[in-house]
Amino acid sequence: MSELILVVDDEPKVARLARDYLEKNGFRVITAADGQAALATARREKPDLVILDLMLPKLDGREVCKILRRESDVPIIMLTALSEEIDQVTGLEIGADDYISKPFSPRALVARVRALLRRTRGEVRAPSLLRVGGLVVDAERYSVTMDGEPLKLTPNEFKLLQALAGRAGQTLTRQQLLEELHGTATSFDRSVDSHIKNLRKKLETAAGKPMIETVYGIGYRFIEEHQP
Repeated sequence: MSELILVVDDEPKVARLARDYLEKNGFRVITAADGQAALATARREKPDLVILDLMLPKLDGREVCKILRRESDVPIIMLTALSEEIDQVTGLEIGADDYISKPFSPRALVARVRALLRRTRGEVRAPSLLRVGGLVVDAERYSVTMDGEPLKLTPNEFKLLQALAGRAGQTLTRQQLLEELHGTATSFDRSVDSHIKNLRKKLETAAGKPMIETVYGIGYRFIEEHQP
């Protein structure tokens, strides 16, 4: 059965455009026109991916994204008419996996959906387990533990952790990390910083010490000293 996509937008023309192109490309599509309906639909239908408008009635997209991220790991693409960088970064910081600005190309939207679904399916499966100190990354089970306690990550955070912890002590550039996430280095550069910020906070809370350091002007490094 084809993947089910939930499109959340209060503009009927935008929702219809997205639905038409997604259905033409083989996806099943359901829609919601406000934040409360989006949450109810997501909980009931359990979509494979959510396209979520930032500005929604009743409950705005930021709050919907936060709640969805607390309740599940469903991939989320934030859809917004706002072009300011701060709004794009905010969406990523609260748990969105990607964003696309209005007006958007329907073909670009379909391409983003396909790319995100490929990433979250975990097409690249690491052999066996990755262990770095008390951290264990299981690529087969798509799980992470710190000192035996489960650690919940978004799909993009998981990909970044695999890349960084798998090369502990090495500095990875933002371009390298963008390629890990999107298969290209032409995406919005700040998206890596936003995902790293969230990942770093989760790791430090779980471990009680810093695990990722910034190499200013270059990228990030997983701290090698924490290996046994």
